[in-house]
Amino acid sequence: MSDTPSPSRKHFTAPDARDFAHVETWIFDLDNTLYSHEARIWPQVDARITAFVADLFGIDGMSARALQKYFYHQHGTTLKALMDVYGVDPYAFLDFAHDIDHSAIDLNPALGKAIEALPGRRLILTNGSRKHAENVAAKIGILDHFEDVFDIIAADFIPKPDRRAYEMFFARHTVDPSRAAMFEDIAKNLVVPHDTGMTTTLVTPATLDPFREDFEQEAVEAPHIDYITSDLAGFLEAEVLARLR
Repeated sequence: MSDTPSPSRKHFTAPDARDFAHVETWIFDLDNTLYSHEARIWPQVDARITAFVADLFGIDGMSARALQKYFYHQHGTTLKALMDVYGVDPYAFLDFAHDIDHSAIDLNPALGKAIEALPGRRLILTNGSRKHAENVAAKIGILDHFEDVFDIIAADFIPKPDRRAYEMFFARHTVDPSRAAMFEDIAKNLVVPHDTGMTTTLVTPATLDPFREDFEQEAVEAPHIDYITSDLAGFLEAEVLARLR
């Protein structure tokens, strides 16, 4: 499957999907998972990263954009490349990249209610910063439903999908992946979670985001993906909580 579920097919379940009955820890990515692209959060962060690269190398925006995407594909994140190759201060980068306008983020009471009802622990696992995650989650109205945020700093700046990032997360929060579920918007970031025993859900956009690459939005049917949804709140209520009651 190469595109998002149609409006009449918001949820997909793999034939051999793991269930949620045993799950004790619920893990959520942040960007483009806990909010829709209509909130205009990621385009702002993306543009700030381009501006940072342009200023650092003294190049025009188009060249900076191309270099940024090269770094992303080669190193997993632009930040990783800038740190490893150019010795950039990661804290300065994160502060600059996440200095954005949050006014377009709406409260999401349905999502908050569904997350709050999940039995067990709830954690955010993000390649962004804690400050960014807390700011966004607070605007959505869901921050208080999470025990903690594990960010790129806690991961020693090693980004998902690198296995080491997940292993540090498991160790920091004493997570048994065989009793955990993960919700994430990029398919490749669910390979390690599934391999370690997690129940995995890919969260896709209801409509394609023109500011993101196609591969980042694909509703990929693959052995490492148990479920696909374009409506996270609806999925949690109808496909998870309803079956746990």
